[in-house]
Amino acid sequence: MDMRLKPNILEDVSKDRWLSAPISSQKYYSDDGSDQIMLEDDSGRVRLVGDVLNNIPLVTGCIIAVMGTENTNGEFEVIDLKVPDLAPQPERWALSKPPTASGKSEGEDTEMTDSPLQSGGKKIAIVSGLSFSGTDASYDLELDLLLEYLLGEALGPDEQANASQISRLIIAGNSISTVKEKDDDEGGEDEDEKKTVQKKYGYDASAYNPVPSQLFDQFVSELLPSIPVTLLPGAQDPANASYPQQPVHSAMFPLSRAYAAELGAKAASQPGWFDPVTNPWEAEVEGWRILGTGGQNVDDVFKYVESDDRLGMMEAMCRWRCCAPTAPDTLWSYPFQEDDPFVLKTCPHVYFVGCQPEFATRVIHGPDGQSVRLIAVPSFSKTKEFVLMDTETLEVTRVKIASR
Repeated sequence: MDMRLKPNILEDVSKDRWLSAPISSQKYYSDDGSDQIMLEDDSGRVRLVGDVLNNIPLVTGCIIAVMGTENTNGEFEVIDLKVPDLAPQPERWALSKPPTASGKSEGEDTEMTDSPLQSGGKKIAIVSGLSFSGTDASYDLELDLLLEYLLGEALGPDEQANASQISRLIIAGNSISTVKEKDDDEGGEDEDEKKTVQKKYGYDASAYNPVPSQLFDQFVSELLPSIPVTLLPGAQDPANASYPQQPVHSAMFPLSRAYAAELGAKAASQPGWFDPVTNPWEAEVEGWRILGTGGQNVDDVFKYVESDDRLGMMEAMCRWRCCAPTAPDTLWSYPFQEDDPFVLKTCPHVYFVGCQPEFATRVIHGPDGQSVRLIAVPSFSKTKEFVLMDTETLEVTRVKIASR
């Protein structure tokens, strides 16, 4: 995509701008018709034109095939366009064995004392944008109510029974707020006084606030004895900024890391109750293939298109078979040489994206019977909402935490 408002890394390099500018929140899309769509491969690039392109959202990095003819201006007049569509989807329990009535996997020995209890009705809670802050206490009550709800300590017996079915909590990005506290007297402190601030242990104590990470660690540690927690990093979390983000280091969680898996060969096959993972993250939970991100990929695609339909962008990524098409152009990414880890070789059953403006969900279908549940998880600090997903039917419900 050749867009006038889009940053150009080649231009920055040619002008010796080795320090990247901060990512802007504005749209790259412009209404004046100056945006151009290019088809590029190893041999070169050609501009695409045609009315077909007005009805199909396209961004930098998406994989397409076009049919048409070249016009007198050297442009390619498109009459039809195809995308790879949904990848092959594995069956449920393709990588692991389903549990028996006693709660053990098939093939394991069952003791005579095990009662044939029915397993089922489990739910997965997904929350994002907790934004623990050391300065903003406007939603601390909602965070406490969320903790009580997940532990089954709030509301009546019916709601507590519903909460008791939660088998896992997934935190999808932006757990820590980076908003700084404003000075009481705006501009009242001289620059000379700011320069004389003493640094201790190599950092400026006035610029570093450990309270948000401590509050988040305490929140997770209170949940872990009851619920396994999977933690995805986000744009504001203490992890590397480039995609794919690596797990938040366990040193940030002195209370919660006791529940993490031990380092060794068994760590990959048997994650602990506290499971910091990458962003994007793909795994099998209750037999379903689940793909989740912290929201940066959708937020970046949002800048390329005129539409505000976040689910439509997620569906397009699934049909393009790429969960981060704009990386590394405008979404910072590690420069992979041999393989692209963002290409979807298999189709997930559930695809969720955290830190979105509002809750939304939809089920899409593929040409070979594939079915994907799309979930846009809202930011809890702004909406006070989180999501519950049934592990048997993949039905999704929204839960709102209100203090009054």
